[in-house]
Amino acid sequence: MNSDPRNPSTPALPHEGGGGRSIRVVSLYDDVMNVYADRGNLIALRARAAEYGIEVEVTSVSVGDPLPAEADLVLIGGGQDREQRRIAQELAGRGPVLRAWAEDDVAMLAICGGFQLFGRFYRDSSGEELPGAGVFDVTTVAPGPGWPRCIGDVLAASLVPGAGELVGFENHAGRTYLGAGAQPFAIVEHGFGNNGEDGTEGARYREAIGTYLHGSLLPKNPALLDHLIGAALRHREGDDSAPLVPLPAVFAERAHAAAVQVARRRSRRVQAAPGSAYATP
Repeated sequence: MNSDPRNPSTPALPHEGGGGRSIRVVSLYDDVMNVYADRGNLIALRARAAEYGIEVEVTSVSVGDPLPAEADLVLIGGGQDREQRRIAQELAGRGPVLRAWAEDDVAMLAICGGFQLFGRFYRDSSGEELPGAGVFDVTTVAPGPGWPRCIGDVLAASLVPGAGELVGFENHAGRTYLGAGAQPFAIVEHGFGNNGEDGTEGARYREAIGTYLHGSLLPKNPALLDHLIGAALRHREGDDSAPLVPLPAVFAERAHAAAVQVARRRSRRVQAAPGSAYATP
């Protein structure tokens, strides 16, 4: 294998610099919404795209910054109530653009607090209601003092074709409920998921995904990472976009397998509430 010219002792990534393909990524509020190192999702995206020879053009958008004219993939991480209050009004004001992008099949990944604010609203434990961007038909309500948080390792079966089994870590007080216009991102096997009751995890609308899974999520879920890159390419290149030919992800797959065992050992086994559409038979 050839050496990386930037560091002769470092092997070059497969296909690095080749192919002439690129995707435009918008990273929303990554200086504010970054609990549990959610910024690692962008790091993993850059590294995996380089293996495929795909250039990643990143626009970081923080408080007061304008959105770019176009995007192929939008990322937003999680944050606590304080950080959510800081961005909620502005993010809600960006809602029309974000919703239009979602309708145009721009890929999106919204994590935890970002997921809540991509919904209709988030009502915190004091009763304050923060407006959402409305990308997902979901609402989130944090119960009052004394209610347990949803904390722990998660193992879930993704409903995104090809994304397979998902692993991650959740820590949230809010309980999220899907409206008629939302589909779950995954069905929980171990952990709490959206609300600890109905067995759902996250939400999906077209190519937009919302989830409570930290980890960071993408480094330990290479099939989902490849799905997002592929969705971004389809948006950039149109119907003639050549599909990705999957490359090995040996270390990511090992990390994934280890996280699966941890979730099975540490976290509760889920049985959705009786009557739920996702209840265990």
